[in-house]
Amino acid sequence: MVSRAKDTHTTNRVFRVPDQDWEDFGVLVGERNRAHLLREFIAWYLRRPKAALPKRPEARDAGAARNIAES
Repeated sequence: MVSRAKDTHTTNRVFRVPDQDWEDFGVLVGERNRAHLLREFIAWYLRRPKAALPKRPEARDAGAARNIAES
């Protein structure tokens, strides 16, 4: 069942992802920026006009996220 949102908001969607991946993702992009980045990726994937593939962090940043989440 999809929850209904206010007219000014998009509808909530269920998205399953392993806990550790979600935590590491939050460390890299910011706890409150995950949804924004996922929307950017979806727009790019759907080939929406002017959509660009979001930039990935440097490999060393991804490793740092794992270390931060583990501590």
